[in-house]
Amino acid sequence: MRHGNKVNHLGRTKSHRDALLSNLAVSLIKAKRIETTLAKAKSLRMYVEPLITKSKQDNTHSRRTVFSYLQDKEAIKILFGEIAEKVAERNGGYTRIIKLGQRQGDNAVVALIELVDFNENLLTKDAGETEAKAKRSRRGKSKKSEVVASEEGTSAEVVEEAAVVEEAAVEAPAEESKDGETPAESEEKA
Repeated sequence: MRHGNKVNHLGRTKSHRDALLSNLAVSLIKAKRIETTLAKAKSLRMYVEPLITKSKQDNTHSRRTVFSYLQDKEAIKILFGEIAEKVAERNGGYTRIIKLGQRQGDNAVVALIELVDFNENLLTKDAGETEAKAKRSRRGKSKKSEVVASEEGTSAEVVEEAAVVEEAAVEAPAEESKDGETPAESEEKA
């Protein structure tokens, strides 16, 4: 019986499982998102999140500890450089697992595992949603229409300013060259 044994062996020996998780972790760090089976993604989350937490403290001991798990110098540079900067204020939950469905060949459940702070599409979408939610009043009347109206007013002002600038450019006297001709006249001769 496996009472209390929480590790998923993934049908591999200890050394094979360690090599698999190390390679998956390096791929995740370099590519920021990878596609794998759900079981491997869940095991990878438990493997890589402590390493990301360790990377927040950039010292020799942390680098050597993480290197003992990953065995890839380029991945260590990326982890302690750009990833550590982005997750500095996050207290865990560095990865996200999204189920994609079953694989056609063996019907295995496939999942996408990604680093949360590196998905630009979701980050911009979340920012837009929070702004829309913040602009709603208590009575249920949306201030969104007022914001749109004010934005339309600013765009109309910009268009009017552009028209004024164009008119000023047309009304301004044409520059004369050394020959006493305007640039338009010299272009017509050429």
